[in-house]
Amino acid sequence: MRSHLLTGTTTERYRTPVTDGAERVAARTATASPLPADAVDLDTPLRDTAAALDELDRLCPPAALSPGHPRHLAHLADPALLPAVPGTSSPGPWDDRSAGVPHLERRLVDWAAGRLGLGPAADGLLAADSAQADLQALLLAREAAEAGPASGRPRLFVTAADHARARAAARLLGLGPDAVVTVPTDRGGRLQTVALARELERCAREDLVPLAVMATAGTAGTGSVDPLAHLADLCQHHGVHLHVRVAYGCGLLASRTRRHLLDGIERADSVTVDFPTAYAGPASPAAVLVRDGAALRPAAAEHPGLRRTARELRPRHADTPVRTAGAHAVVSLWLTLRVLGADAAGDRFDASCDLAARGFDLVAADPRFAVTVEPQLCTLVFRYIPAAIRTPADIDRANLYARKALCASGAAAVAGTVVGDRQYLRVTPLHPGTTTADLAAVLDLIAHHAEQYLGDRLVRAS
Repeated sequence: MRSHLLTGTTTERYRTPVTDGAERVAARTATASPLPADAVDLDTPLRDTAAALDELDRLCPPAALSPGHPRHLAHLADPALLPAVPGTSSPGPWDDRSAGVPHLERRLVDWAAGRLGLGPAADGLLAADSAQADLQALLLAREAAEAGPASGRPRLFVTAADHARARAAARLLGLGPDAVVTVPTDRGGRLQTVALARELERCAREDLVPLAVMATAGTAGTGSVDPLAHLADLCQHHGVHLHVRVAYGCGLLASRTRRHLLDGIERADSVTVDFPTAYAGPASPAAVLVRDGAALRPAAAEHPGLRRTARELRPRHADTPVRTAGAHAVVSLWLTLRVLGADAAGDRFDASCDLAARGFDLVAADPRFAVTVEPQLCTLVFRYIPAAIRTPADIDRANLYARKALCASGAAAVAGTVVGDRQYLRVTPLHPGTTTADLAAVLDLIAHHAEQYLGDRLVRAS
């Protein structure tokens, strides 16, 4: 499993496919025999990079006329300049002008929608990142609300974890400064359905339009998974669009032990899947998926040239206002699934969750630390508590100092988060090489830096 990671011991395994890819850029011809992407089983990996690249050549045959030809006049792009560094500014052998890339995108969308159980009418697209995917989903929710009989000021319901993201999207959609409503969470950071029900009832009384509920499977701060089935019931009862962000919970799509945490997501109106958090590197895209694919094709009525049947090859979503994924991101995700495989990615995610659970046991048994709740996924949230009585503000500053000092030392790195206005530390052991001993060592380092900070303050105070 670790052989697929770029480390000091795998540089040769990295060099070989990069060199191979560069040679394919130079040697591409129009002789490849096309292979339909629908014929590829994404749940059965090839486990071989060279075989995956050969398959990709057949899936994405080159154009009859090279983009570097002086009579190639169909794209707003300059030909590649030399020198070009593979993996940065240079075109890959399968770029946005390759006829096969939309087939890969459609197959990846269908695979993700199938894993979520969204049904045969589901559709979607690959966006540049999760923020763009969320924006597209909320745009669809706004269009659906505007087409309905209700009128009034729109309201978007989120938890504090997604408040900033929702406000940014609301500004772009012109919803107004009061459109985003923060719903309380329980002790585990999960959206409270009772509180949401009260807010939805208030909308009915005060002539407000409930635009959408944004739920999350795997929040960035605590890794919490909202009660999706209960939220689906509530949204269905009130006729509200349910959007689910599958953020750090992306690995649940392929998990063999924790998939049940996504129960109810198949009833969501739209879903964002943040692939880079579990399946591939930061170059990978995010998907926005909808249960009713017709919602993604409103532009066809206004632009006859865009009309397509449900299963016909779609254009690369030139009609969507969000920034879609480039070919390099689509190919990156495709190759990850073809070489590593969904089961391996899911097993790796499960192993990270298991390690976080063992880390919780370590922290809970250590009197130097206070832990929040047992992690649902692979996010462990805790903070250092000194033996001597200190003010909460002093403890906050000690934890902030410990995190910064630890990162500056180069010995380890942890993140920070806020729980109930207090500063906490956050650990996400996603690297398959991380062990329980590594977690124990990091705890000792955190305690050392925090104690050093508090000791220095005592010396200065005296």
